[in-house]
Amino acid sequence: MKRNQILAVLFGVLTVFLLCAMCASVAFSYARMLCYIEHQGASAPASVSFLLAVPFGVAILLSAGLGCFFARKWKS
Repeated sequence: MKRNQILAVLFGVLTVFLLCAMCASVAFSYARMLCYIEHQGASAPASVSFLLAVPFGVAILLSAGLGCFFARKWKS
């Protein structure tokens, strides 16, 4: 029983960490792309940086799903 509790909390913390890392990474990439467009003439639009959210989103959903799974096993 203790193992499921630890895993549920671990995946909950991992989900929050991934969410914060995604926000920081996408925001930094977006700002850097805007700077490239303004000063160096990049050809891609700044919205391309939002593609970084896709792998983070998959990892967040997987982590949240595993956290819910272990929380249900812990509660029952």
